[in-house]
Amino acid sequence: MCGVVGVFCRDENLTSRLAFFSLYSLQHRGQESAGIAVFGDYIHIHKGMGLVSEVFDEKKLNEMRGNIAVGHVRYSTTGESRIENAQPLLVKTKSGALAIAHNGNLVNYQSLREELENGGAVFITDSDTEVIAKLISKQLLNGDVVSALKSVSQMLSGSYTLVMAINDTLIGYRDPLGFKPLIVGEGDFGYVIASESCAIDAVGARVLRDVEPGEAVVIREGEMEFVRVERSDRKALCVFEYIYFARPDSIIDGISVYDVRQKIGRILARESPVEADMVSPVPDSGTTSAIGFSKESGIEYLEALIKNRYVGRTFILPNQSVRELSVKIKMNAVKSNVDGKRVVLIDDSIVRGTTSRKIVDMVRNAGAKEVHFRVGSPPIISPCYFGIDMSTREELIASSKSVEEIREEINADSLAYLSLDGLVEAVGMKKEDLCLACLTADYPVDVSEAAGCRRC
Repeated sequence: MCGVVGVFCRDENLTSRLAFFSLYSLQHRGQESAGIAVFGDYIHIHKGMGLVSEVFDEKKLNEMRGNIAVGHVRYSTTGESRIENAQPLLVKTKSGALAIAHNGNLVNYQSLREELENGGAVFITDSDTEVIAKLISKQLLNGDVVSALKSVSQMLSGSYTLVMAINDTLIGYRDPLGFKPLIVGEGDFGYVIASESCAIDAVGARVLRDVEPGEAVVIREGEMEFVRVERSDRKALCVFEYIYFARPDSIIDGISVYDVRQKIGRILARESPVEADMVSPVPDSGTTSAIGFSKESGIEYLEALIKNRYVGRTFILPNQSVRELSVKIKMNAVKSNVDGKRVVLIDDSIVRGTTSRKIVDMVRNAGAKEVHFRVGSPPIISPCYFGIDMSTREELIASSKSVEEIREEINADSLAYLSLDGLVEAVGMKKEDLCLACLTADYPVDVSEAAGCRRC
């Protein structure tokens, strides 16, 4: 997933805080590491493992003064979870300093890295972002940043939404297929570039527009322009942004994520009705779809599960017996709501099935008479090579089991998935403009290199 942010602010004392609050609102996109680079009299860069609030404090933000900032929250798919891979990456070049933050995953990462290493390049990280940084810095020797992006786009395959700072210039770029979102906002202070509109709302700015696939936004000395870098004959917007990744209050490519998720629930209720006493989300990602299911079906919306929102990513489970309590630590059933009831649980997806089984059992043990499971996406049958952490077919339960076999596996009384046509209807885009590869095995680019490398 990952979240990227770029800020241009006329007040050099405010820039780092705007970047901080924008990143804070994108925390759902990555919890492994966070970082900000601020370009002022010199480059201030600070990054660390953990959440945004754990990495930055008031003292550190006060030290970071300048008019341009680049920020990142990381969720690793290529490269291990360690401080060396935290972003933004800072590269010193003959053209000046380059700070880069990347959301996405290159499918030709290995061959590009080998080519650079054969040419004498030395790598500090094992992240595909460093490959992009080195390619751009090399191309900067031959021209300006837009020319460099044009050249590099011809070399890269996969998903790569970028926010970069080069000396006094801030750039946002979205790959030609537009896998990952990028949006621009304007405030009294200047401009914000971010992965989602919620980050623009968080700093009191107003949304201007999305960066189009293959387009760059360039901000220099307070002036902004949009530049066409590359063209493609198709788009491949990741459908899981609407199903799960994005915050419900975000608007991506002009479409409300909240509205899509509520439509998913409504369509799911029409496609797979069930007689029940209550509809409950698997919190929190199933909440909006559960509301839609309840409205369409007329079945009462009631919470079967309460999530503990204070379980952080650093919670360590020391042994197997304690690990088995992990789902109970994260959420707990409301016995008074489910006892003796026929319960419909709504979740956004089923990946491996292990968590779904524990949740169904938890609701049963709380006294539910029946537990029906409804899923707001079609079965996930294929690995993703573009930035979702499900890169092997073996870990996907739907790749080897039928719906009935999965129902038995998760111990539900009934199980139904949203149809592919229902999902496309809910999103409201043309089917050919969406990346549906994990649901159909029809990849928008050649993934043979990545498919042969399990760590990618």
